[in-house]
Amino acid sequence: MLESNATVSTANSQRLVNRLCKHWGHKFPVHLHDEGGDIELSLGHCALRHCEQGLEVRLRAEDEAALARLREVVADHLQRMAGDETLGFDWRG
Repeated sequence: MLESNATVSTANSQRLVNRLCKHWGHKFPVHLHDEGGDIELSLGHCALRHCEQGLEVRLRAEDEAALARLREVVADHLQRMAGDETLGFDWRG
């Protein structure tokens, strides 16, 4: 498994996690909990955790192509959930 991580600066991590989990909960297995949420997408796994800086996003996928696509899909959907707030993703790994 390959991994990629990003810390996203936001004051609304709880709202983002709740909205994304609810949005994807109709298509994929989702586990929402106090620390954040976990989503099992067909491309791989997305773990969202609240942190001091905002939101930590951890992705896992089988290969580089799936991981690259997962980065795009998760970033795009989180940005949509954020509304007017602009999110920045500095992916590591």
